[in-house]
Amino acid sequence: MDRRAFLRHSAAVAGAAASGLLVDAWRNDAGAQSLQDLMKTAPNAGTALFGSTEVSAANLKALPQWARVLAKMKSERKLFRACLDNQAACTTAGLRSWREVAAEAKGKPQLEMLKVVNRYFNRWPYKIDRELYGVSEFWATPTEFMKRSGDCEDYSIAKFFALRDLGMANEDLRVVILMDRIRRLGHAVLAVYALGDILILDSLTDLVFSHKKYKHYVPQYSMNETTRWAHFYGKNRTASL
Repeated sequence: MDRRAFLRHSAAVAGAAASGLLVDAWRNDAGAQSLQDLMKTAPNAGTALFGSTEVSAANLKALPQWARVLAKMKSERKLFRACLDNQAACTTAGLRSWREVAAEAKGKPQLEMLKVVNRYFNRWPYKIDRELYGVSEFWATPTEFMKRSGDCEDYSIAKFFALRDLGMANEDLRVVILMDRIRRLGHAVLAVYALGDILILDSLTDLVFSHKKYKHYVPQYSMNETTRWAHFYGKNRTASL
């Protein structure tokens, strides 16, 4: 994700948070008069993903790129599942890849399964959206990603749906859009709530670490198939944009 696209998307979601997410939270906490008040009183204050305070909403309208992916996945998943059930239904290279990673990961202990999925999709070469689609930002479905490759959020989306097909619950997975404070770039990873921790599948490494290890990652927003979250910090830690 390029810097300009990151700033644009983060601003849009932050605006949605201010007008929607926080309203619901404030209704549940009469003492919260400001964002800082909410951050102090939120049950997850400073302990959520990457040490943030998060506020959720069940409305995905603020994320049109993600909404597009979810809409297309209604048909793609039928093809993926048919392929997983019957090898003869794997009629394209993408479907054969989907079956290959599922076969390699299936039945392994959970951490090993995550490592297999992370390593498998990290083999695709990194390509920017402008090169592939002629636009600054385009979120690809797994089929689109496996056909043309993509950038950071596309890796995360492919891993998200691969793990869903391997039996992981929607509520245990999130695509996370964040700022990498070391590289000063927008980035995306997949967060997996497993083994009593939040584990990160990152296109920059085949290793799978706890979110606590990534002090330089500052999440802006995250999402799964039903929910989005806005992430906030106190004044002592920001995205340093």
